[in-house]
Amino acid sequence: MSLALARKYRPRNFATVAVQSHVANTLKGAIASGRVAHGYLLCGPRGTGKTTLARVLAMALNCEELAEARRVSGTPSATEYSDAMAAAGEPCGRCTSCQRIWSGSASLDVVEIDAASNGGVADARELRERAMYAPSGDDRYKVYIIDEAHMLSRDAWNALLKVLEEPPPRVVFVFATTEAQKVLPTVISRLQRFDLKRIGPAEIRERLAAVLTEEGIRFESDALGMIAGAADGGLRDALSLTDQVLSLGETAEVTAERVRTALGLVPEEEYLALLDIIAQRRAVDVFDAVQRQVDGGVDLILLLAGIGRMLRAQLTIALGGGPPELSDRMRVALQERKGQLSAGDLLRMLHALLEIEPMYRRSGQPQLLLETLLVRFALLDRTVELEEVIRGFGAGGHDDPPVRRVAHEPRVASAHAMPPSPPPAVAPAIARQAPSMVAPPRSATQQVAESAAAAQIAEQRPAPRATATAPRVGPPPSVEQLSARWGSVCDAIKAAGRGMLAQAVARLVPVSVSVHGSVALTYDPADDTFARAADGARPDILTALQACFDGVTGVSVVSAVNANTQAPARAPRDTTKRLTAHDVQQQRTEQLSANDPLLEAAVRALDLELLD
Repeated sequence: MSLALARKYRPRNFATVAVQSHVANTLKGAIASGRVAHGYLLCGPRGTGKTTLARVLAMALNCEELAEARRVSGTPSATEYSDAMAAAGEPCGRCTSCQRIWSGSASLDVVEIDAASNGGVADARELRERAMYAPSGDDRYKVYIIDEAHMLSRDAWNALLKVLEEPPPRVVFVFATTEAQKVLPTVISRLQRFDLKRIGPAEIRERLAAVLTEEGIRFESDALGMIAGAADGGLRDALSLTDQVLSLGETAEVTAERVRTALGLVPEEEYLALLDIIAQRRAVDVFDAVQRQVDGGVDLILLLAGIGRMLRAQLTIALGGGPPELSDRMRVALQERKGQLSAGDLLRMLHALLEIEPMYRRSGQPQLLLETLLVRFALLDRTVELEEVIRGFGAGGHDDPPVRRVAHEPRVASAHAMPPSPPPAVAPAIARQAPSMVAPPRSATQQVAESAAAAQIAEQRPAPRATATAPRVGPPPSVEQLSARWGSVCDAIKAAGRGMLAQAVARLVPVSVSVHGSVALTYDPADDTFARAADGARPDILTALQACFDGVTGVSVVSAVNANTQAPARAPRDTTKRLTAHDVQQQRTEQLSANDPLLEAAVRALDLELLD
């Protein structure tokens, strides 16, 4: 049998351990200075060198040549190599002891234990008793390597506490784990902890290139990048995947096409095709594209992860950066698509992908989830920002004050003009602002004081954000002219940054134009949600009308049932609902306001509720 690359090229000394120099240098210094601790805890992801470092440490402590170098160090008979080796604390990797420990063979002084199958309290007690026996030689150390240490039970850890705190002479414990949070804090306090880093794609590619060059195997740079990405930070995984790729085909070579076939990776062209579908808003093509991947046997979890990497790289390019770890072809293709999607859209896509990923792994219909996610991406242009929605309903934007915005018609030279705010004389007849509940009876003094405060608030309230300019000279338009060019009015409102208001105005229909140029707009009483928004933003509508037509001086919004009388629009009332005291008061307020324009102006400006 051929030896796997992960075993054949396992490091034989600290210097060749990839990336983990902060751990290797510390262990070398401890050996060279004779300050070896009795216990170590090596933590980190899989395939990052935990067991390798433990074995190299055991090799250095029991290396025959290193022990000889320590004995003769400083004497005339010491060789140059022995002096340098002793100073560096590196094992030779050639002696019998180093060979046995490196290959994992049986050794009297080095014992490897898998805690996944030996994690009970009985196993811990046996380990504690074996640790009491001295090493096989005076210059040797007894090293216990416990892999997957997080699998030890709580009782097993407690059984080891005493021996970890006061171990016998020349006994070293090395625990390796991928889940350090499961190790008891009382155990960690008795050990020296080292956290190993994930190995980056660049270091993995460099190591793979060195191994394949040593083996005399031809390889492509893009192929090594694909293996490094699939390894997910583990060098052992990368070497195992390389073995898998070499097993495919008759010739020993590592190409991008062979890597895709052996590892079941999705070609880059498919990711670019999905990006084009999203950018070109072709939502209907999403289903065929996903079904093609399913028919090809692609793992949809890997496809989702690849889409996330592609969107991340496109976002980096959109922000003006250069995404690392991309093939040259993919980098050029993403640069060509730089302007198709904005950075905000890409960021929203990545956020939606992160939200769906936990559900995706548990779902029984991953294909449906992926398809709906991609359709959402393709229809992202049909969504609106929350800030625009708020502006559309008159709740303010960046340039609005933090108070409720009250929109009314600007004062024009017309008999139908309405005063912007009520005079103080109306104040005693109206009560304080209230959202929807009936206030308890109050004295006349309280009512007058609160009414005066309401009038003062009205005086201090800023002017509406949008004010109409003077009407253009000319006769007012006809209803037919308004209807024919109503789309231009909506476009003018949308161009002013009021997208939601433009949608509301698009639902209104011009019904009449007075001789003074006042335009009446009607709506369906069964759906008055958008009509309320339009009625609260009449200055913006008037500004757009005056920009498109001559002679327009005012605008009003009326219900379809009141279109003939030009009565102000009222919210339709559900006759099947039980009337409450608040409903009765609201009806009474509407009746009084219809007969008194001054009172109506006060109710509109101050959002008042009539109590009596």
